[in-house]
Amino acid sequence: MCHRLDARFFQELAALPAEEVCRRAVCRFDPARGCYLLEAWGDPYEVYPREAEIRPGRPEVLPPSMEMGLAIVFYLMQSQDLPLANEWVSEKDIPGGVNFFQGPHAIPGPLVAQRFGDDLAAFSRVCRSLGGEEAELGDAGFIFRIHPRIPVAVLLWAADDEFPAAVKLLFDRTIGRHLPLDVIFGLCEEVCARLAAAPDPVAPGRDRPHNP
Repeated sequence: MCHRLDARFFQELAALPAEEVCRRAVCRFDPARGCYLLEAWGDPYEVYPREAEIRPGRPEVLPPSMEMGLAIVFYLMQSQDLPLANEWVSEKDIPGGVNFFQGPHAIPGPLVAQRFGDDLAAFSRVCRSLGGEEAELGDAGFIFRIHPRIPVAVLLWAADDEFPAAVKLLFDRTIGRHLPLDVIFGLCEEVCARLAAAPDPVAPGRDRPHNP
């Protein structure tokens, strides 16, 4: 269970009408247990506002990190009943993003770039293993459906003789209507950390170059 989040966030969520939250966040509420049921990055979670807890919805699902827990609670609290704009923007295009996403709040794309370098095939395998949907963005790009209204695209440009590898995250233009800037940054940290740490699912001895 996720115990590290400030209980005041859950109190604010508990004060909201469940029907309104479900409509905005595209989720369900179980009145018998007093919990919201939603998916975050393809995994089911149960959010108990009065107990200030987030529990995995299945035994094999791990408890959310603090960053994912914040994204879950704030999504329930603040998401708007808006369709996706279907327009990708950078963090600097989010209202207030130019000043916020710099220095300690710079998007940690280099963490992913250092992992994959010029290995587009490994990047693609790892992204697919994490539920990414391939997109024609960058040299390789994948979209992750964090919440029904929060897609995040991760783009990799492979290293070459002139430039190092580069990774960029893009967002639907509406993301600033659903999450505050610091929660968006935490979500970016979560995305980059998962990609940098996820094992390559390729089977040993397959799809790898053989040494002579």
